[in-house]
Amino acid sequence: MLMNTNSPKKNPNKWLVLISIPIQMGVVIFIFSKGGSWLDEHYPNQHAVFLKIMTLLGVALSFYYLNRQLKDLNS
Repeated sequence: MLMNTNSPKKNPNKWLVLISIPIQMGVVIFIFSKGGSWLDEHYPNQHAVFLKIMTLLGVALSFYYLNRQLKDLNS
């Protein structure tokens, strides 16, 4: 089977990517915070450490994905 190798690479719509970024960030942070809340319920501690740590990990991970998406968008 022959494939057309001269076809241009299909680029995603930049506005669609930029609009979806806050939604993706919110979902990642929400999931990590819910996981931290679940850990705090099952392993109680005095200062809700799991919630704080997991939320910060979610923020860091969402910024990592943001950086990767913007780098791919610019290239």
